[in-house]
Amino acid sequence: MKYVTADIRRQDRVMDEARAREILATCEYGYLSMIADNGEPYGIPINYVWDGQDSLYIHCAHEGRKIRAIQMNPCVSFCVVGKVHLLPQQFSSERESVVLKGIASIGMNDEEKRKALKLLLEKLAPENMSNGLKYISNALQRVEVIKIVLSEFSGKCKVI
Repeated sequence: MKYVTADIRRQDRVMDEARAREILATCEYGYLSMIADNGEPYGIPINYVWDGQDSLYIHCAHEGRKIRAIQMNPCVSFCVVGKVHLLPQQFSSERESVVLKGIASIGMNDEEKRKALKLLLEKLAPENMSNGLKYISNALQRVEVIKIVLSEFSGKCKVI
């Protein structure tokens, strides 16, 4: 996964790569953008986990609009928003965001699916690991996991 910032118009707002990775690792949810099966744009907020390398994992149902969209066109974009501070008197805001590009896939084997679900559990419910691991075992066949292999990302921030 390459940190690519050349396309950011306001180069004075390019975020340090380390901060972009921190936001990616710590935020609870992001916005997955796809092309829906009818050819129109489709974006949704969703929980995720980053493996610290080049993949994001998202859990969902085995069927639905996300799955159909990914099957038709696996190219996706993912956006995570960090800190936001509204400045109404200045008609502006301070903000951080990380935008990623990647290829989404479904249908991973049970071992990789279990690993991804455990990463989600460690991130989103670390205080409930024992019950969570039981839940994963019971739900493994009822859930799908989307894996997004990331090719590039960028980070942008505005500080006033």
